[in-house]
Order: sequence, then C-alpha cells, then structure tokens
Amino acid sequence: MSKTIKAICLDMDGTLLNNHNQLKNNTIEAIQAIRQKGIKVFIVTGRSLDEVYDSAPVDIELDGFVTANGMITYRNGEKILEHKLTTAFVNKIIDSAREHDIYYEAHPNDGQRLALTRDKAYMNELISGDKPSEVGINEWLERKAAIEEDLSFEDHLIEQHYAKVYCFQPSQKVMKQWTEVLEEMKKDGDFTTSQSSPNNVEIMVANVNKATGIKALLQYYNISNEEVMAIGDSNNDLPMMRYVGYPVAMKNATEQLKQLVKEETQYTNDEDGVYHYLTKFFLSTK
Repeated sequence: MSKTIKAICLDMDGTLLNNHNQLKNNTIEAIQAIRQKGIKVFIVTGRSLDEVYDSAPVDIELDGFVTANGMITYRNGEKILEHKLTTAFVNKIIDSAREHDIYYEAHPNDGQRLALTRDKAYMNELISGDKPSEVGINEWLERKAAIEEDLSFEDHLIEQHYAKVYCFQPSQKVMKQWTEVLEEMKKDGDFTTSQSSPNNVEIMVANVNKATGIKALLQYYNISNEEVMAIGDSNNDLPMMRYVGYPVAMKNATEQLKQLVKEETQYTNDEDGVYHYLTKFFLSTK
C-alpha cells in the first residue's frame, strides 16, 4: 500500500504536535526520510503560516502548506491559492463576539493576528486563572501565549484581507449558543464555520476548507487525491478525510472523524503517534 501513496497531509494541533504544542525531532526526521523516498509531505492546518512556525522550525523542509483551514495554500513560500474576508465583515463578527463574551483573534492573510484594544480586558479575564476541565491543554496554552505575546491589540482593524477569525470560549455551553447565532448570521452573509474543539469556532469564506487547499497542491504536483494519505484528529479535518484516498485518524481523534477513516494510529499525539505510524507504514523494513 505504501507504494501507492504519493503525498501525505498532516494536521498540526492534536496530530503532529503534542499537548504542549511541540513538534518532536524524531517526527521531523521521519518526515524527511519519507520525502527522500519521493513522497510529498504537506502540513494542512487551521493555523496561519506564522503560527505554523511557532511550533515548527523555520527551516523545516516540506512540499506545501495549507493554512487557515484552506484559506491560503503555499508552495516554496509562495501563495498558489488565496481567499479573503473583508475588513467590514470581520468587524461585524467582532461586534457579535463582544456582545456574546467570546474571545477572538482576527488573522490577516499576511502579518500578525489582531484584536481590538477595547476588548483586551474581557478577553484576558476569559483566559485568566486555572484551565477549565472541559478545555484541552493545548488550546488553553495557545490562548495564554496569544494574549501575552502573539496578539497585536489595535484601536481599530487595519483595512486588509483576512484569512479567518478564530473564536474561543472556556464554556462549551456559551460557545454552542454563539454558534447558533452565527448560523442565523449566515442567512445574510456568505461564510462558513469550522470547529476543531467544542470550545472554538473559526470563521472563513464559504465553500473553503482543508480539502480545497489540498486540491490546489495536488493539481500542481499532478497527484490524484486517491494517492494521498491524510492524518488528523478533529472535526475541521472531516473535509480532508472525505477527499483523500487513505484517511487515518489519530488515536485521540473525535468519534465522528474515526467513522470516516481506513485506520487509526496506535498512539495519541502526546505519545508521538504520527512518528510511530509513519515509521511503521513507510520506513519499516519488515
């Protein structure tokens, strides 16, 4: 079977990264060994490209990146596909987030993620104190790091293209209520939403997802989707899993995702699951 796989798509959070958002050297080395066999390796993530490098080495060698859940696709550092949200639309989402006590990050297509200065106090309050039991450790640590050093707080949004708005709430009940508000807003706006955990929602251009970004890379490399493996863990990976020929779920994946795949990893993301799976599938001599 490994001889029929020509490309691998790897999610980051909950997949490549452990629960402390670290990418281990043994996993990087396994990926490079696989690339030496002529197999393309793509990172396919909800993160922006800047956020990818928060956890991956800046000199990591890969064959492509699909970022912001399909909003921007890169090859050799250049964009080959790009979608955008307008500043006016992002302001509308922020107004609703503020009204419903939702933490948010506006992600430009290029540059540092933003929030408004007027919202810093309530957003900081949302992620102060100890981690709520229903929130994943990796997502909690990401929010802590974002508000302490990664977010740029501005008096107003800069007029530019935006890839997505990431939103978070420590209470899954409150987040569920707000996603219902967003569903109503869709009646008057052309956008889509995606959730990688019950505590978040990401807002993007309609009909854009990880699969649309992967398609752009496969067209460039002249690879069929049936010749592609993908490994992921959360529901924002569902379009990717439906698109590729060999979908694989992490041991720690959602039950909905596991229902779509051909195989599950033996180990979780916090047990170097991707490393063990790729080594056994592609590099084992037995």
